[in-house]
Amino acid sequence: MRAPCVRDYTVTPDLYEPQLNPVYAAMLAHYSAFADVARVGDPNRKGVVERAIQHTQDTALKGRQFETIEAQNNYLSYWEERWAAPRIHGRKKRRVSALFEEEKPHLKTLPLEAFRYFRQETRTVDDAGLVVIEQKYYPALPAPLYSEVTVRIYEREVEILDEHGRLLRRHEKKTARGKYELPPEDRLLNPSRETARLLGKAMKIGPHSAQLAHQIFAHLGRPGQKAIYGLTNLPRHHGREEIEKACEQVLKLSQPSYQALKRILERSTAAKEARAAADNSRLQQHGDHIRALDEYQRFFDQQTADIADLENPNLPPQESTR
Repeated sequence: MRAPCVRDYTVTPDLYEPQLNPVYAAMLAHYSAFADVARVGDPNRKGVVERAIQHTQDTALKGRQFETIEAQNNYLSYWEERWAAPRIHGRKKRRVSALFEEEKPHLKTLPLEAFRYFRQETRTVDDAGLVVIEQKYYPALPAPLYSEVTVRIYEREVEILDEHGRLLRRHEKKTARGKYELPPEDRLLNPSRETARLLGKAMKIGPHSAQLAHQIFAHLGRPGQKAIYGLTNLPRHHGREEIEKACEQVLKLSQPSYQALKRILERSTAAKEARAAADNSRLQQHGDHIRALDEYQRFFDQQTADIADLENPNLPPQESTR
């Protein structure tokens, strides 16, 4: 896979103390290199370094096309060995290969692992000790609650760093949105004022709802507040008696959860709608107590004629249908 291009090398341009793009700065640290900032429009400061790239483009690659990057690299290796290395350097007046042999002992070996590109963002730790990344929840402890942390999003994992850039946590990327799994050491079981408020709202629904809310909090801790939020909002769409009966069923399960409660209520609502549709289909169209449609039609026609007579009194009267 081709590595993404880092376009903005600096966040704050400054000749003496520039603020580097975090991805570019991490790449420099990975390869034990540093960036020497040059003045704008001053080619004499950096032209020697960039000249090798232009020389390669103007000679080895000019007018040539390759099917794959591997084919291009193989050709460049041949070109380097056959033409570039044996040539006489224009300014040094020596072979390039001889100059490289003098510099070779001072070169360091590259890291065994290639640099991994990432996307860096800022997140706030919530009251459950979690951060949200791409609609997925990740534990951030020991980061303080409500503090800002830096997250680095890689292809297959995420990293959480503190304000000084120290690594706090590393997690594999999750695939399912909105779900999380917390080990016991990441669960915050100390109730907050918000927890007490939510448990009080669940008590107002009924005893079974309150019992389910307490079980959710005991199992998940503070992250369970999100599920209790959902439980206490159910009266907006369902009756309290219906919620109580569903909570009673959920409490009999081995692992009571808000998702199980929601599924029971959805099935109950679907059954009610199906019964209502069946009742509507059985409505009678004829009977002793139902007048014929023709009688209604004659009534409406007569009313229309009466209105026309009132609006146009000079017209001859129409024959009555009564």
